[in-house]
Amino acid sequence: MDHSSWDRVFLGRFSRHEEELKRLFLELYHGDEAAYDSFVGMLWHMYEARPEGMRAIDGRRLADPDWYRSRDLLGMLMYVGAFAGNLEGVRKKLDYVEECGVNYLHLMPLLESPAGRSDGGYAVADFRRVQPELGTMEELSALAEDCHARGISLCLDFVMNHTSEDHEWARRARAGDAECQARYFFYDDWSIPQEFEKTVPQVFPTTAPGNFSWCGEAGKVVMTTFYPYQWDLDYSNPVVFRDMTENMLFLCNQGIDIIRLDAVPYIWKELGTSCRNLPQVHTLVRMMRLACELVCPATLLLGEVVMEPSKVVPYFGTVDRPECHLLYNVTTMASTWHTVATADVRLLRHQLGQVFALPRQYSFLNYLRCHDDIGWGLDYGFLRQFGMGEVPHKKYLNDYLTGKWPGSPARGELYNDDPRLGDARLCGTTASLCGVESARREEDGAKLDWALRLDLMLHAYMFTLSGIPVLYSGDEVAQENDYGYHNDPQKAADSRYLHRGDMDWERAAQRKIPGTPEQRVFDALRQLETLRAAHRVFDGGADVWIVNTRSDSVLGIGRYFRGEKLVALFNFAADERTVNIDELGEYTDLLTGEAADKWHVTLPAGGFAWLLCDFEK
Repeated sequence: MDHSSWDRVFLGRFSRHEEELKRLFLELYHGDEAAYDSFVGMLWHMYEARPEGMRAIDGRRLADPDWYRSRDLLGMLMYVGAFAGNLEGVRKKLDYVEECGVNYLHLMPLLESPAGRSDGGYAVADFRRVQPELGTMEELSALAEDCHARGISLCLDFVMNHTSEDHEWARRARAGDAECQARYFFYDDWSIPQEFEKTVPQVFPTTAPGNFSWCGEAGKVVMTTFYPYQWDLDYSNPVVFRDMTENMLFLCNQGIDIIRLDAVPYIWKELGTSCRNLPQVHTLVRMMRLACELVCPATLLLGEVVMEPSKVVPYFGTVDRPECHLLYNVTTMASTWHTVATADVRLLRHQLGQVFALPRQYSFLNYLRCHDDIGWGLDYGFLRQFGMGEVPHKKYLNDYLTGKWPGSPARGELYNDDPRLGDARLCGTTASLCGVESARREEDGAKLDWALRLDLMLHAYMFTLSGIPVLYSGDEVAQENDYGYHNDPQKAADSRYLHRGDMDWERAAQRKIPGTPEQRVFDALRQLETLRAAHRVFDGGADVWIVNTRSDSVLGIGRYFRGEKLVALFNFAADERTVNIDELGEYTDLLTGEAADKWHVTLPAGGFAWLLCDFEK
């Protein structure tokens, strides 16, 4: 391939990665040299199109490759329409974003999708156009520029497993275009799809059963793993990989700093397998990482792998052959809500111990709530020793967190309830699941105090973990469930809209009024964020371990980094607990600045303590 037109920077990067990229590509695509040359030519074209401002950011981040492991990073996840109406509205609210201490902004799917058949924006009809009611691609670039001027990184979802049935490729495929049909999984009859169904699990067995749909216009069966209007792409076709990688790099060149790879375990399909986590998936992700190293090295890849830990960790790749920079700490999130419902920290202690044992260069995104439901993918083998069987325990968790269990203050709703299997997932905002909503409705001050303490304790616990903590927009002011979705025909069937309500700006304004729940949560979170940024013990390179509290209701986490040691204690019980900590050092309460007696630490119900020992002092 002719390299004479390449500049020194791109040529230097390419020379470092050429051997591996070519080997991986030709192994996956059976020695197709022409497809490889086309792929590399696309990379050069996207590098040429990289704006100067983004190249400057590339340079700064190459000089500081661990920038995203900084302890002062704080994320916020939001839907553009729900938060501020459109992209221009988000630009006008950046002062508020900064006031929250946020410097990592994740915008939920906003690319063009068909109304009523979008799956919340995850059925993309055009990867280079913004949904018209949200704005334009030029406005997205302008927002990114404003964010960068404020030191805020921008994250965007990249839906790579499928397109909308309205995408140009799909429209042409329906019309009989053989080249476009080859970009999907089309079959003349149901014989091969029925063979797939024998080994491939269903994602939504109650709302979208099966993995295939009949396309009447084409007179063929098409693979639709998620919903019938989302057509799976066939990545065994090198043209699909080239064009989808180009779409991703196009978004990077608009100013997107973090690309969230949606549903990445699903992207390679093979008959006779589960079509999940196949080795070829890791080859594709590694090549996408290399594509970013060549074109836009400031970019981070965030993998969405909503599976058990043994399936999640491989998406980091290896030290020599990294894949994703970041992964979601999914199991920890589910285990946390199990702990809220049971007041028993043994599972969480066990699960966090496994996370803490991983190499420190692995970086997770930590969160309490997100746009999605809570799935109960817990370690039931571990729980069985405490008499917690999978089916009855899932029922208990759902009963407790929907408020059906006697005395439960939580308010949530079920999602994808399958009575046949006794299984369901859960929806709700952090505040409502903590009991803020029920306490306010009952006008019970004592219950409200407990619910707000629990809310803040959970956030303090999230900030204690290594990685990037991410707030779900509205959580910073204890926003509650939005039941209005029941009255919207396009949303009523999807209970996830319970926690996807519009930002309540009147409620947010209450953060300025002393004594309101909004002010109490907002200011307390800001204090925690400020302390976390100020103390090196929260650095991503810290040693982290489980502290023995001698209590099944109090979680203890220790951290140590360069002379600073933190002992963090979290009381999940509904009553006060006193614990003693057998850890070396003299401690100060980080929140109050007062000396702390490690042999007698009293925590109120739902309370926590950050105890700091500075050995240098």
